[in-house]
Amino acid sequence: MKFYSPLTAEFFPDEPDWEDESYNEYEGYPMDGHDLLQYADAVDEAVKKDIADFNGDLMQYYHEDDSVRSKVVNAVPSVEIHGNKLCGCLNVELQESLNEGEQAVLCDYISGQYSDGWGEGFEQRDIRVEDGTLAVHFWQEDGFKMTPEREMQQESATREIRPKMKLIGQNGNIFAIMGRASRLLKSAGQSDKTKEMCNRVTASKSYAEALGIISEYVETELTPKTRNKPNRGDAR
Repeated sequence: MKFYSPLTAEFFPDEPDWEDESYNEYEGYPMDGHDLLQYADAVDEAVKKDIADFNGDLMQYYHEDDSVRSKVVNAVPSVEIHGNKLCGCLNVELQESLNEGEQAVLCDYISGQYSDGWGEGFEQRDIRVEDGTLAVHFWQEDGFKMTPEREMQQESATREIRPKMKLIGQNGNIFAIMGRASRLLKSAGQSDKTKEMCNRVTASKSYAEALGIISEYVETELTPKTRNKPNRGDAR
């Protein structure tokens, strides 16, 4: 059984734009699951490395002698792309199905592990990415919720959401930027748009025009804000 939960982060670029009012020296740039999609591999690797010493099983710290303890074999945190965003994903191995009450008990326990246990330590470990570092939060003070996979699938929006990509910190190589956008589109299940975007970028007549085209396919700082942004939590 899987339970999904939101991920948030702070991003600290190697070369910050000090004139950008959204940047804070101590808090970096706030990110949500859509923003983190471009760093999915790095976050996944960091989680696997962090849990390697204890095999990732958060249930070893669960000391209640109840039906949850008897039914749950292990509960291992990970990250997974779901609905065009990077989510926290708890993989639960069961001997027997959990009823709704038992699911609530398990989720309450894992929420504590994410906020004050394992997750508290993980968010203090800097994750190195190609253009800076990340501090990733499995728990948020506002809006935290663990959702079973079946409910997550039912709640998934039917409309297509553009993956997000920051242009800040890019080196000005349009082909490198286009390649990054192409990988994001493929990760988001929109491979059919990759070729179309690349053809248009290649035929463009200026760097600015090329960035504008890319910003039609992935959401960047140049993309008009036409949808409401999800709430961002801050566990610090």
